[in-house]
Amino acid sequence: MKDYFVDLHIHIGRTKSGKPVKITGSKSLTLSNILKAAKFPKGLDIVGVIDCHSPEVIMEMEELLEKSLLEELSEGGFRFEESVTLIPGVEIEVKDENCKGPIHVLGYFPNLESLKHFSKWYGDKVTNVHLSTQRIRENARTLQEKIISLGGIFIPAHVFTPFKSVYGKGVKTSLTEIFNPSLVDAVELGLSSDSAMADHISELHDFTFVTNSDAHSLGKMAREYQIMHLNAPDFNAVKEALHRQKGHKVVANYGLNPLLGKYYKTVCSKCLTPKEGDICPRCGSKQFTKGVSERISELSDSENGPVRPPYIHQVPLDFLPGLGKKTMDELLNHFGTEMHILHCVPKEELKKIIKPELAALIIMAREGRLHVLSGGGGRYGRISPL
Repeated sequence: MKDYFVDLHIHIGRTKSGKPVKITGSKSLTLSNILKAAKFPKGLDIVGVIDCHSPEVIMEMEELLEKSLLEELSEGGFRFEESVTLIPGVEIEVKDENCKGPIHVLGYFPNLESLKHFSKWYGDKVTNVHLSTQRIRENARTLQEKIISLGGIFIPAHVFTPFKSVYGKGVKTSLTEIFNPSLVDAVELGLSSDSAMADHISELHDFTFVTNSDAHSLGKMAREYQIMHLNAPDFNAVKEALHRQKGHKVVANYGLNPLLGKYYKTVCSKCLTPKEGDICPRCGSKQFTKGVSERISELSDSENGPVRPPYIHQVPLDFLPGLGKKTMDELLNHFGTEMHILHCVPKEELKKIIKPELAALIIMAREGRLHVLSGGGGRYGRISPL
């Protein structure tokens, strides 16, 4: 058994030929670039790449397989250049008769056959199968059953964000209003919550929590991730880790302090001023975007959750004030990957390359001790400098 760094929510911005997939994603966010960046500079071991359902992305996977740059693993998943495991996935928008509002879900597939089968089935139920996060003309439970029937993994995405999530818009009080809970493999928390917050909702106690980047650019990969304890970096081991089977498990979640998330606080929908009453004190608007913290408080029915892996409020390097591209390049040239810098390099070694104040911020980020100014309404929080 070994520990592996895992980020299961990375979007594809463009195909190899330059056609859009995730329209809001970076043009450099191609499948091949994601796999290369996962290896270096990020230092990830396993990546879940969303939007692999797109026919042109499937074609790129087949080209990589033909060139022996990608290897299909017997236990599921694909190995890129013998260093990074690809778990192909899809993000889907659901709005059936039971949903109060549209929600996003994630599906993952063990092999090329199941991925291609799903892509064809899905293509008959959406407007444009080539694009990311299309709204499916199907109910949520049927979608669950389809993904699971293909040996896949089903995970509700960023479940607390105010827009297009289960608790943000989808349900009144319970995910059972939409989903069959026995067909949910894990729950993705999103950037504005953590395990302690989510465990105030008792129906979530039985699910493993995953923390992923939802990256729309190469730089945002691994802003949230987890460490999984696995006997091998393959699909089956990841799926078993989500169900804590055969010794496979998530051993730590690494994510932004919820205060840094874009939707932590309830703010004015027009000017993003934090809510203090029924009328915005700055612009007079009565329209507010409900924050994750307030929504979880509404749903709270439990004080004590289960024993979980530690959730470590670790801040990505590019959030740190004073750490620009030149400094980042120097760190990577001396110490290798971002994972190594974040987790392993001693403070005294960092101080040989960068200013002592910045080295101190990296150590504080590693230990979850940074002072954070909260975000909301689509605006990230900020790190308060030393």
